Amino acid sequence: METSFAELHKKEAVNLTDGKRLGRVCDVVFTYPEGRVQGIVVPGGKGFRWGRAELFIDLKCVKKIGIDVILVDIKAAPKPEKRGRWGGPPPRETSCPPAPDRRDYGDYE
Repeated sequence: METSFAELHKKEAVNLTDGKRLGRVCDVVFTYPEGRVQGIVVPGGKGFRWGRAELFIDLKCVKKIGIDVILVDIKAAPKPEKRGRWGGPPPRETSCPPAPDRRDYGDYE
């Protein structure tokens, strides 16, 4: 399955554990030069654009990408870190359960 950032940007992340809406995807983190996707970033807190906190969700925690929502499994959603106007510390990793025998995309071809 291929999807673009424009499509992901429209979808909202929902935590399966407690049913909380985490917000719409605001960024995608990937490695360079390999080009592997590490995870997604959602705005974690409410407030103005400056000093707003962000929450990094590891790709292992993403369970399903639907038409209008992304379902994630985060056991205890940590409090998001505040990031300053010009950046700040990197987003914190979330804890998620290990994926039971996850299939490779090559299995579907």
